[in-house]
Amino acid sequence: MELDALVIAPHPDDAELGMGGAILNMLAAGKKVGVLDLTSGEPTPHGSPQLRATETAAATKVLGLSWRENLGLPNRSLEATLENRKSLASVFRMVRPKWLFAPYWIDAHPDHLAATQLVEAARFWSKLSKTDMPGERFHPARVYNYYCVHLKMHATPAFVLDISDVWEQKLESIACYQSQFVKGREHMDPPFLKQLEYEAAYWGKSIGVKFGEPFTSREPIGLTGFSELI
Repeated sequence: MELDALVIAPHPDDAELGMGGAILNMLAAGKKVGVLDLTSGEPTPHGSPQLRATETAAATKVLGLSWRENLGLPNRSLEATLENRKSLASVFRMVRPKWLFAPYWIDAHPDHLAATQLVEAARFWSKLSKTDMPGERFHPARVYNYYCVHLKMHATPAFVLDISDVWEQKLESIACYQSQFVKGREHMDPPFLKQLEYEAAYWGKSIGVKFGEPFTSREPIGLTGFSELI
């Protein structure tokens, strides 16, 4: 299966948090979108491998994804090793995505930093010849970065996507991860899911819509025209 876009997530739930709206928008537009979780996300205080797999399956169904895989790398100790780079590059060569989406490159979470380093290195490796990696050599055209950041920072995105029409569905996909965003967070005021709504509303306000998602890129972003600009 060849994909238009592949979202690489350090843990199950990062894709939903950072760009669930964009995934839904792309799917609605007829794009072929996949999510590759790098780790199981476990251990966590209220989760288990079985529970996280069940939650991920539920969120995948809400999003309507037909392709989602897990690379099986270790949570909490994810590293941008040569072996992991080869594994990820092999996926790129097999599903051949035009666009890659990786976490923002500045974060407090070491797994997120390692994930982005892996994506950038594997993107380069996937075009190599004379290698024992499966598939034909391939180079994804673009890497975009979504925000799912563990730092109290103000993002300066390159663009903000209008997700007003799919916000409720995005929130439903995030709510599937009860072990991560409900259990153990009962004391939060406002509740965690409400905080996400405030953040999405902030980014929406920045572009004159109800809800938005911010994105950036290390590379220039090309346009063929201004017809879709808000």
